[in-house]
Amino acid sequence: MKRSLSKNPNMLRTMIGTGLTLIILLSYAVYSNTVDSEYYSYTTTNDHNLMEISQESEDTAQWYYTTYSAITWVNFSVENSAPGSVLTVEAEGTNWSHSPSLGLQEQSYICNEPDSDYSKYLETCEYSRSHSIVLENGSGTLRGRVSLDLPIKGKGYLESDSIINAQDEASDLVQSAKKTITWKIKIEDEGQTASSEGILVESEYSSHELLELEKFKLNPVQETVYSFSALVGCFFLVLVIPLMIFFSAKYRENKNEVLRATIEEE
Repeated sequence: MKRSLSKNPNMLRTMIGTGLTLIILLSYAVYSNTVDSEYYSYTTTNDHNLMEISQESEDTAQWYYTTYSAITWVNFSVENSAPGSVLTVEAEGTNWSHSPSLGLQEQSYICNEPDSDYSKYLETCEYSRSHSIVLENGSGTLRGRVSLDLPIKGKGYLESDSIINAQDEASDLVQSAKKTITWKIKIEDEGQTASSEGILVESEYSSHELLELEKFKLNPVQETVYSFSALVGCFFLVLVIPLMIFFSAKYRENKNEVLRATIEEE
């Protein structure tokens, strides 16, 4: 290695220059995302609320409830209904999304692009005012998404040129999702409205209110460690692997020289 450097001093300068360039680029990346970031994180509540549903008429499986919040999720669960009956939920005031895979693990689906080109390969949500499921064993849960813009877990991010504009945008996002929606729940059996006797219905929804907004920041120490690890990895790929190949070839060449010398002596 020393002989190679003495014969080719440009190699050492190239190595040092490459290392310094990587350090400068990685340092700037950390700086730009910690000190001069244009991204902001906002936090909302993620309250789970039960709907205190009211029965439309006595002994009929029809209920209703009105919400006024910014909603992301709704769940409608039914027990003790007739096997094969149909649960239908209609939202007066907005369309909402539903897929049988919502809320299920290890299921692939997408809700914000119902008419996408890859809907043939990936399950997409149906976007409508009314959705239905069949209660195979007399029980089941119909899940839906209302606002697709609000963060499901209460943590979201946006890009803005100032914290004042970011605050306004986050507030407008939550306010625009607030709608007056009347949820109508109905269970039908053989095409007729079923009797409500013995049927248990539980409905819940998650609501959101803006709590706080702050400038998005990275941990400088953590990012420096990551950057240094990336730098070491780059040098490993650039230097160590080629050197291993070089020394392996050199060892094989020396071994062949010794073998040829032994044959010539014999």
